[in-house]
Amino acid sequence: MLKITDKVAALRPGEPFHSLEFFPPKTTMGFDNLEARLRRMACALRPLFVNVTWGAGGSTATKSLQLAELCQRQLELTTCLHLTCTNMSQAVIDETLEAAKEIGIRNILALRGDPPRNEEYSNAPSDATANGTSGIEFEYAVDLVKYIREKHGDYFCIGVAAYPEGHVEGACPERQDVEFDIPFLVEKVKAGADFIMTQLFYDVDKYLSFEKSLRDEPSGVFRDLPIIPGMMPIQSFQMLKRITKLSGASIPPDILTRLEDVKGDDEGVKREGVNIVSEIIEKIKSTESTQLRGFHFYTLNLEKAVSFILERTNLIPAPEESVFEEIDGPITNGNNRRDRRSSSVTSDPHNRVIIDSDSGITESYGHAFASEAGFLKPPEQNRPPEVALAISEGEGSLGREATWDDYPNGRFGNARSPAFGEIDGYGPSLHLSQAQAVKLWSYPVTTDDISALFVKHIRGELEAIPWSEQELSSESKVIQEHLIKLNTKGRWTVASQPAVNAAKSTDELFGWGPKGGFVFQKAFVEFFCSPDDWTALKEKLDKLEEMSYYAANKNGDYQSNVPTGEDSLHAVTWGVFPGKEIITPTIIEEVSFKAWKDEAFSIWNEWGRVYPSRTASSKLISEITKTYYLVNIIHHGYLEPDFLWEFLEA
Repeated sequence: MLKITDKVAALRPGEPFHSLEFFPPKTTMGFDNLEARLRRMACALRPLFVNVTWGAGGSTATKSLQLAELCQRQLELTTCLHLTCTNMSQAVIDETLEAAKEIGIRNILALRGDPPRNEEYSNAPSDATANGTSGIEFEYAVDLVKYIREKHGDYFCIGVAAYPEGHVEGACPERQDVEFDIPFLVEKVKAGADFIMTQLFYDVDKYLSFEKSLRDEPSGVFRDLPIIPGMMPIQSFQMLKRITKLSGASIPPDILTRLEDVKGDDEGVKREGVNIVSEIIEKIKSTESTQLRGFHFYTLNLEKAVSFILERTNLIPAPEESVFEEIDGPITNGNNRRDRRSSSVTSDPHNRVIIDSDSGITESYGHAFASEAGFLKPPEQNRPPEVALAISEGEGSLGREATWDDYPNGRFGNARSPAFGEIDGYGPSLHLSQAQAVKLWSYPVTTDDISALFVKHIRGELEAIPWSEQELSSESKVIQEHLIKLNTKGRWTVASQPAVNAAKSTDELFGWGPKGGFVFQKAFVEFFCSPDDWTALKEKLDKLEEMSYYAANKNGDYQSNVPTGEDSLHAVTWGVFPGKEIITPTIIEEVSFKAWKDEAFSIWNEWGRVYPSRTASSKLISEITKTYYLVNIIHHGYLEPDFLWEFLEA
């Protein structure tokens, strides 16, 4: 039984279900660690199915299929593969669908993807002739649904996306209207869609109104169709702001107030986020429905918040029998020596430890093996709701994977984490239509034009640049004038932070984490610059021991004054808190820099495709993409807050 609709139909009346979504990690280490995480989550959380995302324009095609094969074949999880159709050739879509068949996948989530770009994405003659076809242009998701049905009949179970508050086109929404969208959703279902999965939301009343509108829609196509609401746990306040801006999802005032009260404390935000999403789920579950209630979780490859929510809302199917161990107090090894413990987002006196069977730890130590499935008490045992789920604390196979990315900071997190590089699921892309991009950035024809765009963004006069849809952060405004000088000189900054020495964790500008702590930062900056500028700058940097740098161009010319390997890791933000180990949420290292470099230059490519080929703007951006360097510079002397900026301005 591999089709999602068949699995839903086989559930008992009134039985809720859930599904989990994962993306291909950006590093090899992250992929390896995701496999262990998937095994743990599959056994402990028992989803009805899992989704695997697909990068814009097929940018993650190989990794997505690799992850889908891991889920479907090795873990035997019913897997749904995302597939976007815009900015992709028919040949790639055909190859992907055939590969999905070979893997054994029977479920596809058919999506439009990023707004269509120019002719560079259309089918090349070789794509069409290679398969004996004339080439099909895919502009909307309905085109993909029709194509799959025409070519593969009923082999695939096809899902489509829906937007409870209306679809938004990129970071500058021009239209967001549920009633406007519904006719297009009707068209997708009539074309052959079998179920609907919604965009994330935090206003439960708007979702319930949307669901009712679909059930009551005159054509009747939604009456018996599975509609699965999308849930995204709140991992950080900044992430929430960005995701709601990009998706167009609103935040009810009462929820925003609850989060603003703890916005400087990542642990507090995650805890309150668990409460908020759990309340949303419980309200949906309590609302009368003619169909089974299911919930889809956008995990971002993080497991802890999802696990808390699933346990609290009784969405985890009860195992045949309980095979977990509850351990009061510290975890010990066989010699009664206390193991070093990693800090957890939520403290819980009952630590249920689940380990991999090849960990070398025997059953006599009182731990349950992952292969034995559940380590959660079934709902009928009525555990007190305040006792939260704490997945695997400790070292190595005892769960470091579950704790090291409690503080997701996108590409400045730990590159070994499966969640590295992702803070909201949108990935590296413009997230804008061609018209929106031109409206924002016009038609640059010189490097001075590019510099002017970056400066306007830093001054708050431009809503977005290709690498950032948000205005300058409050703490970066401390170095705003320095950044303006750098960008005016043609060093186009995409990341930076000022130095901080022992600011209180409650500090309005720099504070984060629990109360009673102190936070520190090293100054760093990351920018694009010309090859001549980099050559001159490198010569000066090589004379300074207190500076570390990483630099690379699109073609892979990598240069650094930092040793390769583990020694290349730099914590540039850290916090010291009562009763906790030192926490280092922001890290810069070789592997993470190289992974980001590829994405950073792919965004240049995306920007270039906004303009017709052979135009001055297209040629300018193409030349920059081919020749410029991405440079990251760290100043380790955080007691000298102005040193880095004065050096770069000299």
